[in-house]
Amino acid sequence: MTIFRGALENISRRCFGELMMAFEWIKDIIKLALIAASLYLALGAYVDRKQPAHTGFLQKRRFSVLLLLVLAVTAIKLGEDVVSGESGPVDELVLQFIHVNVPVTFLGYFEAVTRTGSAYILLPLLSVTLAALVFARRRFEAWLLAVSVTSAWLVVYALKSVVGRARPALWQTEWYWGSSFPSGHTLVVAAFAAAAAISISRIWPEKRIFAILIATTWIFSVAISRLVLGVHWPTDVLAAACIGVFLPLAAGIALELRRA
Repeated sequence: MTIFRGALENISRRCFGELMMAFEWIKDIIKLALIAASLYLALGAYVDRKQPAHTGFLQKRRFSVLLLLVLAVTAIKLGEDVVSGESGPVDELVLQFIHVNVPVTFLGYFEAVTRTGSAYILLPLLSVTLAALVFARRRFEAWLLAVSVTSAWLVVYALKSVVGRARPALWQTEWYWGSSFPSGHTLVVAAFAAAAAISISRIWPEKRIFAILIATTWIFSVAISRLVLGVHWPTDVLAAACIGVFLPLAAGIALELRRA
């Protein structure tokens, strides 16, 4: 009877802990949404007062600007949690759950997926794509892709050097260069995929949804592969995805404003 009571207490404690964690996540999501909305309203008021010529552009690109702010606020919040160590318990819980529930037979697939985010794949792909865009005289798209991917690599190097987070050591994994935060594979793939999706949407507007779907699938697949292989924490890939999508959005807006 004592053993049974103890088991019930452990289950109750665990359920309560997970419930409190869920409430914390909901609270953080609401807080981030309010911050992003406030920043958007403040930006709109500033543009109306100081840069009225850009008011029309802000209205035209309001979804992109709002998404930009959401990504920036989320990435900053995740970075703060990583540096302060607050994300540790959640990271470990999620990573252990993935490790236990993903069959070993799928490891080969995820290893192949993760290679699509390596420099051996992305550098040739970037070179061919840039050459094609230049040949087609799509200068805006070429600049967007080049700036997005180059800045992504620079951000990865800078953040890995500054944060210096230890990689997961929950089970034996392959060695990778650099610290854990952020996930370089995820960040660069996100920047490349988002820039490519924006470019395709500009060149072939009718293929916009398809391009976004392919880009999202690629980013998500690479991010999950880093977790399945146990070489990154969940916050590493989530922050990387936010930063990676942020860069081409910001670059695209900057290039459009320069041309205006």
